[in-house]
Amino acid sequence: MSLVPLSIVGYYLVNLSQVTLNRAISRDQEALAVGFADTVSSYIINFRNVLADVAHREDFASMDVPKQRDLVNHNMQLHAAFLEISITDAGGQETVRVGRFGRDNKLRDFASDALFTKVFKTGEFIGGLEKYMGYPAITIGVQVINPATNQTMGVVTAKMSLTGLSSILNTGFPEATHTQAAVIDSNGFLIAHSNPKEIYKADAKLPDDVLKILLQNDAKTGGGEIILDTGEKVLGAFAEIPDLGWVVYIQRSVSVAYQASAEMLARTWRMMLVVTVFVLLLGYAVSLVITQPIQALREAAIKLGEGDFDSLPDLSMPNDEIGELAHTFIQMSESLKIKTAELTSAKEEQVRLNHSLENRVEARTRELKSAQDELIKKERLAAIGQMASVVGHEIRNPLAVINNSIYFIKTKINSAAGSSAVPVEPKIIKHISIIESEIRQANGIIDEILGFARTRELNLKLTHLNSYVDDLLMSFPCPAHIELVKEMTSENPTVNIDTDEMTQAVRNLIKNGIEVMPERGKITVRTEVIGEMVRLDVEDAGHGIPKETLEKIFAPFFTTKARGTGLGLAVVKKVLDRHKGRVEVISTVGKGTCFKLFIPVVNAHINK
Repeated sequence: MSLVPLSIVGYYLVNLSQVTLNRAISRDQEALAVGFADTVSSYIINFRNVLADVAHREDFASMDVPKQRDLVNHNMQLHAAFLEISITDAGGQETVRVGRFGRDNKLRDFASDALFTKVFKTGEFIGGLEKYMGYPAITIGVQVINPATNQTMGVVTAKMSLTGLSSILNTGFPEATHTQAAVIDSNGFLIAHSNPKEIYKADAKLPDDVLKILLQNDAKTGGGEIILDTGEKVLGAFAEIPDLGWVVYIQRSVSVAYQASAEMLARTWRMMLVVTVFVLLLGYAVSLVITQPIQALREAAIKLGEGDFDSLPDLSMPNDEIGELAHTFIQMSESLKIKTAELTSAKEEQVRLNHSLENRVEARTRELKSAQDELIKKERLAAIGQMASVVGHEIRNPLAVINNSIYFIKTKINSAAGSSAVPVEPKIIKHISIIESEIRQANGIIDEILGFARTRELNLKLTHLNSYVDDLLMSFPCPAHIELVKEMTSENPTVNIDTDEMTQAVRNLIKNGIEVMPERGKITVRTEVIGEMVRLDVEDAGHGIPKETLEKIFAPFFTTKARGTGLGLAVVKKVLDRHKGRVEVISTVGKGTCFKLFIPVVNAHINK
């Protein structure tokens, strides 16, 4: 009688397991449909990206017809899915048209074509299903963009075959799996099928009973059992393809789909029968012989499982097999107690060793990264030094020749002006001045590059920072529209610096601050002692530095200015590094930027 409730529960659990497994199979098929929907979307988008990559190339944007035709032919060879590619200029006139099957390649006028207008304005277009030379195909259009000016130069359109989708479906769902998969458009027409022959039919569609369910369903994904008009029961699943409006549909016979579930049910019933017989026999034996001794052992095992080795119940067992089992259990508990203590100790030791190993790995990792950064820095400086040598030799000499030629021309002009009553045209004098100015600018850039690349020995000397800053600011040619404010610490710190290099660094920061405030503004220079360091701030009230740019400003040759070498802030960082200091920057867009130079302070008794 005690087995009756167990049988009822077992029957319920078996059927529940079968229903759950069937639902899981349905969900797996739905997930498979979603996965293939993403695959189809990626397939179309990849070809659109191929077309966009070609259209955005500089050679392509030049609208040079021979170059464009070569690129189009090259892409037609690379991608068999393209059936026809054409290029239309900004006026709607087709300039290149290449077809795979040698069709009429006569150039057309798309000035009033809705597709051309849409692509030209919106940037891209992916059309619906159409038949091209008997192949299911779609039209893709993208803008031709000049990467230099970001200007739309025309439109590239392509007819793309969709037979590749059928190959993908056939690979994923071969005939041996008894599964059919298809892709349909919003009207129910077949775009692709796991059996490629289906798509070449005159009116290629799925059965009407399936289409009725798919086209009237507003859900993005779904699935379940479907009874076809033929009476066959199938398991179907569908998923909408994003942005295209197409639907992936997967269908499998219920008998095949639920085969694993049916086999599991049969095995479960057989196992339950075996278990029932075994339980009946075992229950009879237990009821006669071992119920009480086993109960005592059970209580002891629970205590042992909880880790309570000291309060195990007294096991008074008869001198039989149960007694031997109890004796063995007691020995096992003693051994387990010892092993547990050893494992606890070993675990604590392992945690300690792991922690020590992690600390050592972190330390070695930091050392390795520091060495790697230093090596990269040295390689960059070596490259800059080689470049500086070339610049000094190959550019400065021609500049000197140009400068001498300008001097000679000025001499001749002045001589001619003195011996002639006709004055020299002012534009000539103006352009000579422009040439001289540009020569000075070029020489200044060369000096800046050479100065950054060369490293000389520091000429350190003890300097009172406040006095040094006063002298520097008095000699700096500050424009009239800039207010220069000094905020000096009363401690008058002494630093050991190379005044020439430090002056170059501070002048670079003040000059940058002036350049970002072309109309009016304020530059604040302040000093403050921070522990063993003195901080020299140069703060402007300009437009600030964006966060994405802030990380790159100290890199050599990085600049956001129209003119400049990008070495100003790199020189600042190099000078502070050579003085065993550091430079930090705080910037708020729209409010200004503050550069903080940290310089080691000489011993306090020198300051006094």
